[in-house]
Amino acid sequence: MITSATILTAHARIRPYIHRTPVMTSGGMDQLAGGSLFFKCENFQKVGAFKARGAMNAVLQLSPEQRAAGVATHSSGNHAQAIARSAKLLGIRAYIVMPRTAPAVKKRGVEGYGGEIFECEPTLQARESMLQDVIARTGATEIHPFNNYDVMAGQATAALELYQEVTDLDIILAPVGGGGLLSGTSMATRYFSPRTVVIAAEPAGADDAYRSMLSGQPEVSQANSIADGLLTSLGDKTFPIVRENVQQIITVTDDEIVRAMRHVWEKMKIIIEPSSAVPVAAVLKAGDVFREKRTGIILSGGNVDLERALQLFQEQGK
Repeated sequence: MITSATILTAHARIRPYIHRTPVMTSGGMDQLAGGSLFFKCENFQKVGAFKARGAMNAVLQLSPEQRAAGVATHSSGNHAQAIARSAKLLGIRAYIVMPRTAPAVKKRGVEGYGGEIFECEPTLQARESMLQDVIARTGATEIHPFNNYDVMAGQATAALELYQEVTDLDIILAPVGGGGLLSGTSMATRYFSPRTVVIAAEPAGADDAYRSMLSGQPEVSQANSIADGLLTSLGDKTFPIVRENVQQIITVTDDEIVRAMRHVWEKMKIIIEPSSAVPVAAVLKAGDVFREKRTGIILSGGNVDLERALQLFQEQGK
């Protein structure tokens, strides 16, 4: 369902609406990793996350009739903001189901783009049930946060841009929750940098993708991690792509995530959220895998509650 032409067309379609984010390097981070790291900084993307790509690609392809009824989704935050922004740019309504535990900074972002929020309990069942109620009342079109080929093709454009700028990468590393970014990254790698190995990173407290690779079937996430953007399980569209194209999944603890986030903040002087720090933590944990390698890392977003981040740093320092 996702071809090289699909990704290139998606990139051309969304280009007027997104940032071409920078690729950054850091001598300090290279020293910690024992190799060369190239960070695709989607924390500088519109809405502060890569989600702006997939959401925009999907919404732009709606028919006039679908646009008239609006769009709906469920999301813990970044996809929610991306859908709300995409809808605002096109002058249509956005209905967003969010768990009540979603970070306040992400709720404020949705409201700032004019999205209408419906809060629910922090379970996948509650999110999906409320979303179906919203769609039944409004007639809105669902734009799933990851289990949607148009969304995946949009997310693939981040890796496409990285490969256009940095050649001869040995490894590309992306975080995995529902698998939209990872699926897109792996497909872009297949077409535009086939010698590059795709590795994923996942919180140990939400390691359904890791367990799914072992069992050969989709497993359910325990959803227990500070990486709030990675608490969902793989979908029936993302799982086959991940299983076919991803060589390895490395899991990291919350303590390792916080340490990685702090390293990036201190050494690179940029803000990333816990989900974005997961692949960085994987590099620092599995040093032998990345030592003397050229590794691309998708920094997925920078929407973090600063007070909460400082609290995490203080707790780790005790």
